[in-house]
Amino acid sequence: MSGQNAAREFTAQMSVRDGHWRLYVALMNTTEQWPDYRFGRTVPTFTDRTDALSVLGFEPVPGAEWTWTEDSETPDKPDSPVVLIAAIRVRSWSGVSV
Repeated sequence: MSGQNAAREFTAQMSVRDGHWRLYVALMNTTEQWPDYRFGRTVPTFTDRTDALSVLGFEPVPGAEWTWTEDSETPDKPDSPVVLIAAIRVRSWSGVSV
């Protein structure tokens, strides 16, 4: 990271599809593959999510909190099943280049 030890900030998101939860870090403006972690069918706890971020080389930005958004599985279709998306600001650990 060009001589800097400053951690870069990103948005981590978590969503569920077909009953399986997935957490991923959105690496915008890059060709890098987005790091992701797949959970089972149970809703991941706060600790599960923090541990998964750690495995991916990230941690929540101090003071950041998870926010939840409701979306539609099919955009512009009001009777579409609901999709819940959680998001939190995270930072890469020093030395992790993404």
